[in-house]
Amino acid sequence: MTRRINFAIAAAALLSAVCLAPVASQAEDVSPDTVYTDIEKTFGGVPNFVTQLPKSSLAALWEEEKAVELSDKTALPPKTKALISLAVASQIPCTYCIWADTMTARQLGATDEEIAEAVVMAGHTRLWSTMFNGLQVDFDQYKKDMGGQ
Repeated sequence: MTRRINFAIAAAALLSAVCLAPVASQAEDVSPDTVYTDIEKTFGGVPNFVTQLPKSSLAALWEEEKAVELSDKTALPPKTKALISLAVASQIPCTYCIWADTMTARQLGATDEEIAEAVVMAGHTRLWSTMFNGLQVDFDQYKKDMGGQ
């Protein structure tokens, strides 16, 4: 069971890196085998899809993943990051990400209500964005109306 959970977290983490984030490599000298070994140490195995990633970007993707999603030294707690990732994945949409992010959020203690609210917030934001853009609402006037400058 733990191995399955670790693979699910690995899938969520790596899918987020691949699907949602631009890559700026600072890991050009790191070999793919070194990355695979690190992933295996972190999660107990290497998900098959990871071996399908281009070897030229593997080190950079893994470096970013560790720095952003897996790090406990970021401003956001892990559960919040998983819920944000789920909300974004719901809007993209990314079936793989939705599945993995939902599973990860649950493993991190998110309730069904929190998961549902994250998805609804994604839809709510998309709804208003569609209306503001489609109606060509004046941005300066909007900021004034909303108490901004």
